[in-house]
Amino acid sequence: MNFYLDSSEWKWLYKNAIDWDKIIPLYHPQFPTEDGFNSADELIDYFEDVLAATGKWGAEAIAPRAKVLDAQGGGVVVDGETKFNAPLNELYREAKELKFHSLSVEQEYGGMGLPSVIGFMAFGHVCRGCQASAAQITFFGTIADMIARFASEEWKEKLIPRIASGEISGSMCLTEPDCGSDLGAIKTTATTQDDGSYLLNGVKIFITNGGADIGLVLGRIKGAADGLSGLSLFLVERIITKDGEKVKNFMVAKTEEKMGQHGSLTCEVIYENTVAHLIGEESHGFQYMLFLMNEARTGVGMQSIGGMEAAISMVKKYGGERTQFGKRLLDLPLYKRNIMDMETELDGFRALCMDSISHYDIYQKLDMKIRKTGDLNKHERAIFNEAKKWVRRRTPLLKYYGTETFSSMAIKCLQGFGGCGYMREFEIERIVRDSCGALLYEGTSQIQSLMALKDLMKYILKNPAKYFQTILFSHPIGNFASNKGQSTRTFYKSQYEFRKNIASLLLKIFKPDFDISSGDAMKIFSVNTWFKEEKFDLLLVHSEKICQALSYLETLRVLAKHTEIDESRVDLFSRYQRLINPRLVAIYEGWRTYENE
Repeated sequence: MNFYLDSSEWKWLYKNAIDWDKIIPLYHPQFPTEDGFNSADELIDYFEDVLAATGKWGAEAIAPRAKVLDAQGGGVVVDGETKFNAPLNELYREAKELKFHSLSVEQEYGGMGLPSVIGFMAFGHVCRGCQASAAQITFFGTIADMIARFASEEWKEKLIPRIASGEISGSMCLTEPDCGSDLGAIKTTATTQDDGSYLLNGVKIFITNGGADIGLVLGRIKGAADGLSGLSLFLVERIITKDGEKVKNFMVAKTEEKMGQHGSLTCEVIYENTVAHLIGEESHGFQYMLFLMNEARTGVGMQSIGGMEAAISMVKKYGGERTQFGKRLLDLPLYKRNIMDMETELDGFRALCMDSISHYDIYQKLDMKIRKTGDLNKHERAIFNEAKKWVRRRTPLLKYYGTETFSSMAIKCLQGFGGCGYMREFEIERIVRDSCGALLYEGTSQIQSLMALKDLMKYILKNPAKYFQTILFSHPIGNFASNKGQSTRTFYKSQYEFRKNIASLLLKIFKPDFDISSGDAMKIFSVNTWFKEEKFDLLLVHSEKICQALSYLETLRVLAKHTEIDESRVDLFSRYQRLINPRLVAIYEGWRTYENE
């Protein structure tokens, strides 16, 4: 079995959903390349060979080991250090042989220099095989990217080649006992030393791969401002040389006993006068970490796809073997319909993810160029701004929609097993347990909803009068009469319905106590007349439903775009539109009947 080659959907998306015309020139501006490739087509074929290799690895090595890794756990803590068990060591050995860690690391630091889309897709193969393995193995390339983007050249040369080779890994250290979503409450302190280093003191909890050789730690330099604006980012090495001896620089207190993802090590890390080095500028730590969090949230979208794929494949296999009422379960109408709906939603979200990581690839590559050269040419600036817009809009949706759908779908698939699904003998129960973790890390669904709402309101508040006038006095009839296909016209109609209903909700919540006969009628068009700060709490109640609706619409947008490329995609568009339309109707009805309290 091969998670890539055996999927016609993945292969179609690879050929059609990635903007290769923009991405390839960013990595290889001219041909032939130094590696001997003579055309973009040759490169695209080579990238596909890489995906075939990781697809095979996921199916033939990672997935068969997942149950054992879940049962044994990832390892233990001995004398303040994490020690991996045999299954996790085997995963690391295979990844190293496959050069998995180096896929998207720049060639100048020993990496393969492949586009980010390839790294994300390869990561998806690991996710389908084993969620815990994916959580554990992700902190190689992402940490290398952070160091390449924000650290000094000295640290880049020292650490990135070792990460690319699989020799060392890293961790992202944010959460504290009294600080989860509210990062501004971080208490870890940093004290400046005469040699320019810092001493860290504090405790971090729920740190995936917390015993890694490198930690990127958010802390506050003594005297810095409170809140997010005072946070700095520090690099901490696990082992340092002190007085000519190798010593431990921090201690792992324990690994957590988790509900799921047993094969990944989630640690409590203690810093007591830990030697650390500032990354970038003081008090810019939260901005730097946002870059990593956004990459991680996109990665969790891919992780969700892998989990959905695993769950559906399990229930289809079981349903094809199990008979009830004289028929295979797969032949029972409701069973069959449930699986069809799950596959429709999976395929829709997968399309959204692929379109989004295509934008992300362009964004992150050009962001790196800005950091290196300080400038972009006119063409690069245009595609950078376009990509950045979609990355910002889509990132919270990928995390929200992916994890919520993965979790609910995993439970639905478990139900497809009946009582057998509740037993350890059948691995679907592990998928359900693992899915819950994805809901929580990298920002809960509610945090993603608030981010999506913030971006929507920022867009509306740029010119609220224009926004409402467009809703009240126009209709997308021009789009219906355009040369676009029926699917695109259907999307425009759905988008218009959302805008109309969100405008109605905003009018209901923010309706000002304003006497138009007072003589100053122009006040009605003032932002300050409408959007009173004290009323925003009323809007927050609806943030999750707004995020749901935006997720459905962005998916519908991408599926409509795909129908313009290939008419055979109309069927998926239509199935997805029928699936989500009742959900949108229910959301809008809730807004219409809502009364401010």
